[in-house]
Amino acid sequence: MKFFSLLFSAVALVGTALSVAAFAQAPAAGEHPHPPAAAPTNLKVLPKTMTGEEVHELMHKWAEQLGTECGTCHAADPTKKGPNGRPMLNFPDDSKPEKAAARLMYGMVETINSQYVSKIENSGEPVTCGTCHRGHLDPPQFVPPPEHHEHGAPPAGAKPAGQ
Repeated sequence: MKFFSLLFSAVALVGTALSVAAFAQAPAAGEHPHPPAAAPTNLKVLPKTMTGEEVHELMHKWAEQLGTECGTCHAADPTKKGPNGRPMLNFPDDSKPEKAAARLMYGMVETINSQYVSKIENSGEPVTCGTCHRGHLDPPQFVPPPEHHEHGAPPAGAKPAGQ
């Protein structure tokens, strides 16, 4: 009887230790598990002083704001397989036009924030990818709300009746 009690205690102790270890390594909600990011080697618009982790964090923010995945801009490397058996991404590769578009859009956002938004007093938050994209790779088309007309006046730019 004492043997089973000791065995049960040992199993419980090992189970607790494994649970604690798994919990300590589990990513937080919204966090993507990944190995430490390597130093970036092909930065063309981002500051060359950024670390791999900083670039990785920024890329995940952009992906969330665009409602997309890393493979949208980064080409797969068929010579390297990940733990899941799928090709790993070749981050320095510039062959996808989406990557060129992302670089162009980043420059546009930086220009809007530095040349325009920053010059408006109390302008609030800077522009981000999400300002226009709102979670979609292609920004949703803007549909203006129905116009409010005071005193029966026609909307601005409307032709008067009878023309």
